[in-house]
Amino acid sequence: HPEAGHTAGVEVTTGPLGQGFANAVGMAMAERDLAARFGSAAQDHHTFVIAGDGCLMEGINHEAASIAGHLGLGKLTCIFDDNHITIDGPTSVSTNDDVGARFESYGWEVVDLGETANDLDVMEAALEASRLQADRPTLLMLRSHIADPSPDHMDTAAAHGNPFSNEDVTRTKAVMGIPDEPFWAPEELVAAYRSHVAERGAKARAEWVEASREATSTPEWIAAWNDTGLNGWDSDLPTYEVGESVATRKAIQKALDSTYDMIPGLISGSADLSGSNGTTLSRTTSYTADNPAGRYVHYGIREHGMAAAMVGMAKHGGVLPIAGTFFVFSDYMRPSIRLAALSGAKVCFVFTHDSVGVGEDGPTHQPVEHLAALRAIPDLHVLRPADGNETIQAWADVVRHDGPTALVLSRQNIRVTTDGSAVARGAGIVVDSDGEPQIVLIGTGSEVEVCVDAADLLVKQGVATRVVSLPSWDRFEDQDAAFRSSILPPGVPVVSIEAGVSFGWERYADSVIGIDRFGASAPGALVLDKLGINTDNLVERANALLS
Repeated sequence: HPEAGHTAGVEVTTGPLGQGFANAVGMAMAERDLAARFGSAAQDHHTFVIAGDGCLMEGINHEAASIAGHLGLGKLTCIFDDNHITIDGPTSVSTNDDVGARFESYGWEVVDLGETANDLDVMEAALEASRLQADRPTLLMLRSHIADPSPDHMDTAAAHGNPFSNEDVTRTKAVMGIPDEPFWAPEELVAAYRSHVAERGAKARAEWVEASREATSTPEWIAAWNDTGLNGWDSDLPTYEVGESVATRKAIQKALDSTYDMIPGLISGSADLSGSNGTTLSRTTSYTADNPAGRYVHYGIREHGMAAAMVGMAKHGGVLPIAGTFFVFSDYMRPSIRLAALSGAKVCFVFTHDSVGVGEDGPTHQPVEHLAALRAIPDLHVLRPADGNETIQAWADVVRHDGPTALVLSRQNIRVTTDGSAVARGAGIVVDSDGEPQIVLIGTGSEVEVCVDAADLLVKQGVATRVVSLPSWDRFEDQDAAFRSSILPPGVPVVSIEAGVSFGWERYADSVIGIDRFGASAPGALVLDKLGINTDNLVERANALLS
């Protein structure tokens, strides 16, 4: 299973079937947008993907193929290695789909090449013809035979995962008429191949450098391909006054709009929730088949395909993809989020409607376990900002961070209580006592406001109280011990509060308030209150801990 970053030429990390296909769709989307905006002299290439029977069974393939057909990605070609075998045996035991008809219904050009897997001339002609197809992607269906020409294992499921024994190799090479030597290839052919590829590649590179010199020397191109903004992109970020009230899903749109002109690689989108996620860009047009220079993608209700396409865009380069959906639907995206983290793809997943505060949509749409699940993924930067100011800084942090980020945002309005500085190191003090604190109240997202209100009551009771916002566990864990101790002083009792499962909070808190059950269908504020996410419960827990 190939992993990007380990071997030259391996551009994406695949393995889970269908992911590479959807990555390729994202790469083709990135190429088309960059060509439209910077010119074909700077960006002009075809994207090829090889997929097997299993790849085209996975649900993500259906989503991604539909997106590609809808967008008319003419510079995308899929070679379908149709060997009729999966691990369980012949594909006939589990499917009888007409793959060609399915892809035609998505708007693809479908070419059935038949039994030509070993005919290089036919394959080359088909690939060249697909490059001439400008307005729709191409599926080349190639009937192949697994383990061909093994006299013992051709067309068998055993050949899928079992390595050939030395005897198997010997018998197969005899059929092929080649010497029975490990890794044998004619020396003169290898030398000629390497020389030809090197000369052809160097010539193509030199021609591209000369033709693209004007476009690729612009600050916009350089910023896009370095995954950052133009000089000064973060010098005038918006802020909110303490006491203002704004949903963090609204604040993210303010952040995006304020930096849109300064981050030329930014391409946003949503899975059919443009009005809800805050990822709409007010000064751009939609990315469509007729308008590839648009920088907002309507992914439709295809969360998994969306996530994998975003990873493909990021690994292509020149694009900083961001897209949103409801937090509960991160479940549909989990494999692609994991591969984004594994491959270090610089993407931003925006998850709104982050708690039982969603309200009347009920427990099916009220995420409780999802935040803990994302925090468990290695190398995924997770941010749940407390208010508008932390959200603005969270977006800046996305641009600076070298890897994938998940932004977890509220549906409901939240009172602004912070200056946003906690984002930089993962945690920060929002309210502090005059002297040493007797207790620390710590929260994330909308619960920081609850901590601030609880601290007011505790101070009136004579309890020296500190309030800490912890927007990012992973960033806080990266800090040195001295900083962590300055935020959470050893020996001082800590109460945490978060509108999600309590799992994991024991590492920071002596007493944990969370929601270790599914939610309920009722107004969001009522559900939060009834499930203990309120000031009175936090004050009571703090006093109980102190006593």
